[in-house]
Amino acid sequence: MIHSVRGARGMAVAPHALASQSALGVLREGGNALEAMIAAAATIPVAYPHMNSIGGDSFWLVRGQRGAPRGIDASGAAARAASIEWYAARGVTQAIPFRGGAAANTVAGTVSGWGAAFRLSRQWGGRLPLKRLLADAIHYAEQGIAVTAGQSSATAAKRGELEGQPGFKNAFLPGGAAPPTGSLFRQPRLAATLGRLARAGLEDFYRGGLAQTIARDLSAVGSPLALEDLKRHRARLVAPLVLGHSRGTVYNLPPPTQGVVSLLILGMLDALDVGAAGPASAEFVHLAVEATKRAFAVRDHCVTDPAYMTVDAQALLAPGRIRELAADVDRGRAARWGAGKGPADTVWMGVVDGKGRAVSMIQSIYHEFGSGVVLEESGISWQNRGCSFSLDPAALNSLRPGRKPFHTLNPALAVLNDGRTIIYGTMGGDGQPQTQAAVFTRIAVFGMDPQQAVSAPRWLLGRTWGQTSDSLKLESRFSTGVVADLARRGHEMEVLAEYDEAMGHAGAIVRHANGVLEGGADPRSDGAVAAY
Repeated sequence: MIHSVRGARGMAVAPHALASQSALGVLREGGNALEAMIAAAATIPVAYPHMNSIGGDSFWLVRGQRGAPRGIDASGAAARAASIEWYAARGVTQAIPFRGGAAANTVAGTVSGWGAAFRLSRQWGGRLPLKRLLADAIHYAEQGIAVTAGQSSATAAKRGELEGQPGFKNAFLPGGAAPPTGSLFRQPRLAATLGRLARAGLEDFYRGGLAQTIARDLSAVGSPLALEDLKRHRARLVAPLVLGHSRGTVYNLPPPTQGVVSLLILGMLDALDVGAAGPASAEFVHLAVEATKRAFAVRDHCVTDPAYMTVDAQALLAPGRIRELAADVDRGRAARWGAGKGPADTVWMGVVDGKGRAVSMIQSIYHEFGSGVVLEESGISWQNRGCSFSLDPAALNSLRPGRKPFHTLNPALAVLNDGRTIIYGTMGGDGQPQTQAAVFTRIAVFGMDPQQAVSAPRWLLGRTWGQTSDSLKLESRFSTGVVADLARRGHEMEVLAEYDEAMGHAGAIVRHANGVLEGGADPRSDGAVAAY
């Protein structure tokens, strides 16, 4: 698809079509953008279980008909028992394992994000009951979803390291093998859990009977999490970070996310007058990559749980600081580059309703299938976000009881000077701020429509989903001239497939000043735009 989908009464985009349709169904019934997003957020863990789970974290950017947006931080903190000493006592001294109960060391905040969004939806006049918003997800979990090629291949690729993890084989290897593409995949325990949440309320996940079963099952698999950790958790309303851009105002989430990185890249590109470069030029890619290196250096020096930061994240976006970073960019030569942060499994989704209210949301379990642990009673896959903590007490992201880990997650929203509103985002670890830079710049600066901006050839510096090398990766649709030009500037490159999933699953919706909506879904995903 090379043309954007258009509508005027409501629009949703997600990396799986069923999630977009769940949101659209709610919009058609008179639901608002927040209610629609809750429906999509409940469906996507069922339809894309290798990418996210109700045992993960989420972040939201929410804007009403006017004014500045608000953020929801629905990420969980490390267990009170989780400490460097706790791991040392179990023989773990170098790095927290990626898989297993010891990796399941942070509270899952996703469901609390749904709860915060549900409460905000009432301020917008929302009336649909929770049982309606979760209805599609319950049905798909109970009756089955058609397995995507991505789920099938990810299961097969990770089977060796995951099938020994508690609960994984029973949940994700029906018949003892990865489910083939197109087969029906049922999740009856998850259906029962979602049904329970619909009846008892979302607080049951943290402070009710469901919380007790979760805590028992986590303890049984060797997780340091306890019932008290669940009871302490709350989603938080936060003020977004703000970037003044020549084309408008851009918003993203504050730490512990890397939202400041995404905004720094856009600020530097604006200072470097990237609009003078062609949208498919080596100059555009080079400037974006060099801005990324400098933004990542700031991230790796400063960004962690905000309670442990020594600098205000908004201050990092001061125009003078951005100009200094941009002045360091050599237009003719690539700077040296070190290791990135690594892969992440995530979904980004967007909804805009007929009144122009917009939601940009991202939901994740970190690595594919998270910790690999599937809880016995509830069927919940638990995230491994806390494996990113360092066991070095001097490290920026050092493990501490009750501390939040650094998050690559960051949903974006922009209000342009010409009256347009854009919501956009992607999955993909280090790739998230880079793809955001590509999508925003192509729409706001180069004048592309959302589908063109999302579909156009992308690049990636570092690692993301399915990748272990830190080179500059280019999709093969870039011209040989662009590749040669970048090589002359000193970039170490790999050329990937035409539409390579390593580039992540992006999406975008633009609302024009006249109310017309345009949306683009990533052809690298199983996604779709749904509109009416």
